[in-house]
Amino acid sequence: MSAPSQPPPTKGIRHVALFVHDLGVMERFYAEVLGYAVEWRPSERELYMTRGADNLALHAVDAQVGQGRESRLDHIGLLMATPEDVDAWAAWLESRGIALDTRPRLHRDGAKSFYARDPEGNRIQFIWHPPIADT
Repeated sequence: MSAPSQPPPTKGIRHVALFVHDLGVMERFYAEVLGYAVEWRPSERELYMTRGADNLALHAVDAQVGQGRESRLDHIGLLMATPEDVDAWAAWLESRGIALDTRPRLHRDGAKSFYARDPEGNRIQFIWHPPIADT
């Protein structure tokens, strides 16, 4: 079989897996603050959560694993349906005592976003991006 001239389209990034040090704290953040639901617990050290079309895997690691190493993850992006949703998420997070890394702002490409962090420091971008907002 020969290679296609272009790869088939994708539906975007719908799954992220994170190594975490405190599975309970991270589960509570993603469930209680971001609205994810537990889908499956294959073991006491693994957890799969869903929200809409998203799937998030949390894998517990020992305390010494990853210490002193920079994460290769820059950020996770959560797509918003409208620019107003970006502001609403910022207000929601702040009402829960979560500091924002940046305030919601418009970008030169027409997108609107801000950044915040989960309890273990992973950066999350809440973004409305017009070309993909309706997908």
